[in-house]
Amino acid sequence: MSDDKNTRPKVPEGETEYYKTRQMDPNDKGFVGYETEWKSFQKEAEYKTPKQP
Repeated sequence: MSDDKNTRPKVPEGETEYYKTRQMDPNDKGFVGYETEWKSFQKEAEYKTPKQP
């Protein structure tokens, strides 16, 4: 039959408007995970106290 490979092919980094993913190295059990880096959706504004009436 055919030989099944136990390794995963290297996947290039993926980038969208909201996040970036990259493939992590396999761990001791052979699990290959993906690291996700989220970009911030909001900007934090400086708080200003309202005027006194």
